[in-house]
Amino acid sequence: MRRILTGMGCLAAALVMGGCTQRVALFNGENLDGWKTYVQDDAAEPEAVWSVHDGVLHCKGTPTGYIRTVESYSDYILELEWRWPEEPTNSGVLLHTIGEDKIWPQCIEAQLKHQNAGDLVTIQPGSIITVNGVRYQPEGESIFKIVPKKDSSSENPVGQWNHYKIVCKGETIDLYVNGVHQNRAFNVWPSAGAICLQSEGSPIEFRNIVLTPLR
Repeated sequence: MRRILTGMGCLAAALVMGGCTQRVALFNGENLDGWKTYVQDDAAEPEAVWSVHDGVLHCKGTPTGYIRTVESYSDYILELEWRWPEEPTNSGVLLHTIGEDKIWPQCIEAQLKHQNAGDLVTIQPGSIITVNGVRYQPEGESIFKIVPKKDSSSENPVGQWNHYKIVCKGETIDLYVNGVHQNRAFNVWPSAGAICLQSEGSPIEFRNIVLTPLR
């Protein structure tokens, strides 16, 4: 049986002085307001997987699952920081997530797997991107299609904070890892939906999760 824990409250928003761009703090540094937690294992307590301490979002890494925003988004810049406090394994930022909650929902993943941050992954049949003129979508029995990043890993050493900048505009996605442009996709579908952070292997931490609308 699947379990969903619903966060309560509204997203915090801050107006950038001197301009018209509104930056939205998706994570308020205190609790999971604005997020829903999904775990497949009915015996697992979602609160034991995801917790907040000292302005940092801590993920245990097991069981597999994710937290997702209550709201859906399109046309935005998403910035966040992450680090591996212990042995690094796997995680991801799921973009444009639609449909039912399940371990591998329909979406486009901005990879966080160690040494692979900057990869793009289409998850579930029907999720499509085009990179360098080549169309990528899951085929046959596979529910994944991986598009490797352009350059070697630009991640910082384990234990240090990394910065992800993800630009979703129309049917395009650009990924920047610590300032390095690692991927660009066109003809993206789905092009709108919830944003998820994965629990997928070992402890990982997040902070400064901020969204800037592009329209």
